[in-house]
Amino acid sequence: MIFLLYTLKMGIALNFMSRTFFSIFMLFSVMMVIAGCASSSKDVKGHPFEMKSLAKTDIDLVTELHQRVVFSSLKELAVKLYKRNPREWKKGGHKSLDAAVAEITGDPFPEVNGKSSTDCIRLAFNEQFQGDRIKAFVAGLETMVLKSYDSHKEFYIHNLLDAQKLYDSARNIELASWLIRTKRDGNNNLFLLSIGEGDEVNLSFERLFGKMINAQDMLAQIMADRTGRQIKNVIQSLLTVFIPI
Repeated sequence: MIFLLYTLKMGIALNFMSRTFFSIFMLFSVMMVIAGCASSSKDVKGHPFEMKSLAKTDIDLVTELHQRVVFSSLKELAVKLYKRNPREWKKGGHKSLDAAVAEITGDPFPEVNGKSSTDCIRLAFNEQFQGDRIKAFVAGLETMVLKSYDSHKEFYIHNLLDAQKLYDSARNIELASWLIRTKRDGNNNLFLLSIGEGDEVNLSFERLFGKMINAQDMLAQIMADRTGRQIKNVIQSLLTVFIPI
């Protein structure tokens, strides 16, 4: 009887240690996302405790934080792009840059000409399109990323994300970052100024894209480990079209 009680206590202790280790690992992963690519600590703000948080697992909280990292980075990207391309926010009749950013990042995320996700991103590089190209680019990324989270912004015990969708969204962000750096119109002018050329290189754009890609990739690996499913990798050099999400 004493032996059985001892065995039971040991089992409970080991289970507790396992859960504690997993929680520490999750928190460490989040810290790596924020610290690895972040240029400042203002990107992610803490949220006050809410009763609904009791229905969330550690992975749910980590998922929400990764998502906030991406959407916060997209908002910062919109500001940077509008500063380099002020003609774009004026196309929408906005009184200020801040008003244009508020429209793009509002809930729900907007569509442009009835398009969302990767179709909306492509619109930003369509020479026939006369609207706000930054709105099309950023709103397309927002809605594409949101699809990889099954269109949720809050997560609970019953939510189980698809690791492949998260991984594919990271590859789409990589392609979008390449398009904005290289895509030109019929007059050989870049559709949108971003990183710059020659001696005027602004690496802050690259850091933002890198932060978003890292967040999506890390969460994809967490979800793959959770479900035991293998992610089908895509060779980046062969990726010239967006992957459907």
